Amino acid sequence: MGSAMFSILLPVALALVMFGLGLTLTVGDFTRVLKYPKAAVIALVCQMIVLPVICVGLILVFGLGGVLAVGMMLLVASPGGTSANLFSHLAGGDIALNVTLTAINSVLAVFTLPLVVGLSMAEFLDGGASVGLQPAKFVQVFAIVLIPVVLGMAVRSRFTGWAERMRKPVKIGSAVVLVLVIAAAIAQEFRTLVDNIGTLGPVALALSVLSLAIGYYVPRLFRVDRGQSIASAMEIGVHNATLAIAVAISVLGDKTMAVPAGIYGVLMFFPAGIAALSLSRSKETARV
Repeated sequence: MGSAMFSILLPVALALVMFGLGLTLTVGDFTRVLKYPKAAVIALVCQMIVLPVICVGLILVFGLGGVLAVGMMLLVASPGGTSANLFSHLAGGDIALNVTLTAINSVLAVFTLPLVVGLSMAEFLDGGASVGLQPAKFVQVFAIVLIPVVLGMAVRSRFTGWAERMRKPVKIGSAVVLVLVIAAAIAQEFRTLVDNIGTLGPVALALSVLSLAIGYYVPRLFRVDRGQSIASAMEIGVHNATLAIAVAISVLGDKTMAVPAGIYGVLMFFPAGIAALSLSRSKETARV
């Protein structure tokens, strides 16, 4: 009964969250990338190509395997989390770039996430497991993630005033439902989580620190300005753990696969908070 509830409630909650995101987006958020193409392209290359390679390296270094290795790859393939904008704001980042990257990442993830997870399953699970994501699972991820975003954007375009009023309540309500459903799901797998925190904790922290560092220093290396580099760091460094958990449980039907994202979702606040504090202080120092 519990599993049936999760299989229904989790996709619905996730779709509501994505609809809420759609209510905050306009076509301008996508076209704005033309104003700063270099910053956006560098951030997207880091997120889509560099980080999955880094994550594979961490999996090998820490000796992860099987479902937990796939769970780590699912996490790294997920777009930036909703709290990325908050951390970016606190650190003095370019919020407009954050919004643009979130919009583009949310769409690209529909295609890159199944690809990364499919390849990870082929590599880390016993033969034939990767077929589980193709093609029905791909369509399911597409339906749960992209369609609600497009609907939200269409509603905002047609009923702008209503969308503005409803944006916050929908966002808060859907996020609360999603967190409650995920918390209940993880509670069922609490023993698995406790058993693996010693192994996964260091990997999750290393991924968080490396994501933040790559997101900030790679753009700086290419002379992207400081505010945009901070936005990139937070977008790349704060992965959407709730999306990864939701996909693991509702689409892939594996609660153990959600454990890496569950551990990361708690631990990443520490490196992200420290990075935001350090960057905001260094900004103040630079002004002085």
